[in-house]
Amino acid sequence: MLDDSLSALEGVPDDVTGHAPGRTTGHARDAAAPGEDGTGGDDLDGHDAGYGGHPASGADDSGYGADDSGEEFENSEDSEEDFEDLEDFEEEEDLPPVGELLRAAVTGVGGAERPGQVAMAEAVRHAIEHDEHVAVQAGTGTGKSLAYLVPAVRHAIESDSAVVVSTATIALQRQLVDRDLPRLAASLADHLPHEPQFAILKGRRNYLCRYKLTAAWPDDEGDQLFDPREVSATGRMVQRIQEWAEETETGDRDELVPGVNEQAWRQFSVSAKECLGAQRCPSGAECFAEQARERAGQVDVVVTNHALLAIDAMEEFAVLPDHDVVVVDEAHELVDRVTSVVTDELSDVTVSATVRRVGRLIEQGVADRLQEAGEDLKALLAAAPPGRLDQLPQVLGVTLSVLRDAAFACLTAMGSRGGDGWGGGRDKDDPETAGQRKAAFTALDDVHDTAVRILDAFGGDSEVDRAEVVWLEGATERRPAVLKVAPLSVGGMLRDKLFADRTVILTSATLALGGTFDGMARQWGLGPARPAAAPDRPAGEEDLRPAPTAESGPARSAAERQQSSETAERGPDRQGAPGQTREPGQEGAPGQGREPGRQGATGQGRGPGHEGAPGQGEGPKRKAWTGLDVGSPFDHARSGILYIARHLPQPGRDGLPKEYLDEIAELIEAAGGRTLGLFSSMRAAKAATEALRERLGVPLLCQGDDSTSLLVKQFAEDPATCLFGTLSLWQGVDVPGPSLSLVIIDRIPFPRPDDPLASARQRHVAARGGNGFMAVAATHAALLLAQGAGRLLRGQDDKGVVAVLDPRLATARYAGFLRDSLPPFWATTDPQKVRAALRRLTSTPS
Repeated sequence: MLDDSLSALEGVPDDVTGHAPGRTTGHARDAAAPGEDGTGGDDLDGHDAGYGGHPASGADDSGYGADDSGEEFENSEDSEEDFEDLEDFEEEEDLPPVGELLRAAVTGVGGAERPGQVAMAEAVRHAIEHDEHVAVQAGTGTGKSLAYLVPAVRHAIESDSAVVVSTATIALQRQLVDRDLPRLAASLADHLPHEPQFAILKGRRNYLCRYKLTAAWPDDEGDQLFDPREVSATGRMVQRIQEWAEETETGDRDELVPGVNEQAWRQFSVSAKECLGAQRCPSGAECFAEQARERAGQVDVVVTNHALLAIDAMEEFAVLPDHDVVVVDEAHELVDRVTSVVTDELSDVTVSATVRRVGRLIEQGVADRLQEAGEDLKALLAAAPPGRLDQLPQVLGVTLSVLRDAAFACLTAMGSRGGDGWGGGRDKDDPETAGQRKAAFTALDDVHDTAVRILDAFGGDSEVDRAEVVWLEGATERRPAVLKVAPLSVGGMLRDKLFADRTVILTSATLALGGTFDGMARQWGLGPARPAAAPDRPAGEEDLRPAPTAESGPARSAAERQQSSETAERGPDRQGAPGQTREPGQEGAPGQGREPGRQGATGQGRGPGHEGAPGQGEGPKRKAWTGLDVGSPFDHARSGILYIARHLPQPGRDGLPKEYLDEIAELIEAAGGRTLGLFSSMRAAKAATEALRERLGVPLLCQGDDSTSLLVKQFAEDPATCLFGTLSLWQGVDVPGPSLSLVIIDRIPFPRPDDPLASARQRHVAARGGNGFMAVAATHAALLLAQGAGRLLRGQDDKGVVAVLDPRLATARYAGFLRDSLPPFWATTDPQKVRAALRRLTSTPS
């Protein structure tokens, strides 16, 4: 066992424990951000957002992140009589309290008590009842989905309104709909007036459009497919879709197996903006998306994605059913997903597709003017270097102005878009023409508005006044050069549109970066803190949270919290950065990250780069919010080692140094394979694979060799196998058991210096008086480091090493902030001790 390996390491104290629940922090007021107008975007499936859904379906019988049984729980009394309806039920007896429902749910799924789960459920209940927001960091194995679903379901049934649960990934959506919610519903059926109902809402492009299936529609793709083999493959997929359309009952793209490519699917789907609407569309009465939306409007819990959540909050039309509570799971990805929704792009391909949609609807000369403007844009972008545009080149300004005016001329030539039909005049009763006109209007609006938005992005007098960033993304083999524009911050947008009139529960395994929620809170548009108070309890309900113990670790004083936040704020170029007095080479300093059970910052201090962070300002008073770290059931300090290769040279720009390759090889040999290599770039991952594949005596897989899901499956099934990869593996791998005992991180994952959005945000913070490096680059790196390190311990019996080859994690002035973002592993810089521990772990029977 690794316990023995760790005990053999010099200086490990006997009373080291893992991360326990109990740390809280509170934040209340929000800050102003530049006003941005959100535009439509793609959902997490990569399709245009809209709506759709299906009712609850079956579940599996797998375990629930718990021990073998739920014997610690007493079965809830099943003594209520049957009531004819909800009104009678509520007149005679209130709904059971959250604690009782949680016991029933955990027992029903065969689970065991998790103190962090209980604490989280109490915090969610408190937030809902007091109309406040709460951010909860819950480590792997806590059972956080039950912790937020139980109080959410209770509220939905008590208030007769839906609760929305938003995720960032398809995998979590499927887990909720296919496993967690069915099991929860069955467990609570006898304790509530009715069995909880749920549905999933997807983007409208995920559903077959019956009208587009039969109506004439301009070709979206045009001549973009040059490879005859691709054209032939797409043609076969089109035929499969047409055959499937005759038999499908839902029109849900996910039910078409095997799947089809985007070019084929777009010929039979529409975006929310292109849709005629159920009242105007000839197929409105049998529309798959509308049917799904109607079903979703009748349930208690609606599962959706961050993009659709953002669109519902920001658009004037409602996408989701009426709701007053939102649960944002995978909340660490909320800002990036919302930023993607409100990012616009413009290219010659966009313009050409728009011209095809206009087609014969306007005079040819007007359409030709738009086509010529698109050709000028193509020539200009092809000759321009990619990267961020800090100033608007005169020639680009002229080209965009011409394009804007040409698109406006086309819109004018199209005539009225109002009335009973989109056609207006003699075409208003022609459904086919109405569809073509709606598609043309949508495309013209996008071209015109994006050109205007790019031009306006350069209107500020100084960097402080700038609200958006523009950059040119270079051409690739499959797509042309593209101009993009995105907001410097979405915090103000989230504050005003999402947090203003809803109770929001934000949760993830990685939210407290540098030991505080402040960094994420500023990105969400939430302001400074109010001190957090312990959640109150309804009269007669016992406190289910565990009492503090010596093993929970000491709470930090207010002065310590103040110092931690202030030193993090100073950044890398000043003395006193956090962690300077606790280098990882000092053996016996466990928990160099978060101390288990400690109190978090309550708003007295400020996180990294506080001054001038994008979107800051006073603004109107908003709802209070609190933060809670409920810890993890894992004993990180006894189950894992954080090894920092302090003796290695700093990473450079010329690929992996030979010393890094030697270090990787020695670690893998000591571990007997069982290694997940997380690299900062695909180039580095491939270089390491090529250099070590022949050198090592174990199978070595690299991302890109096959689909990621198949590679992860192969990695999990063979303990001797190693898997190297980049970004998606940092957050998307869940391999409990003996197949993973070593996670290697080649370098601190700062954003690339030429990343246009990150660099612009960093400069903007600095212009407003803050520390741009800490607020943007260090926060980004801390989040990814925490996610990557979180791949190691996925089950109660997992043990191993997280090896960071970048010595800056031990030596840089910002190192303490980064280490404070990691799980509290036992830390060392001694390579001999780490290799010895890995060898002992490998020789221990599983």
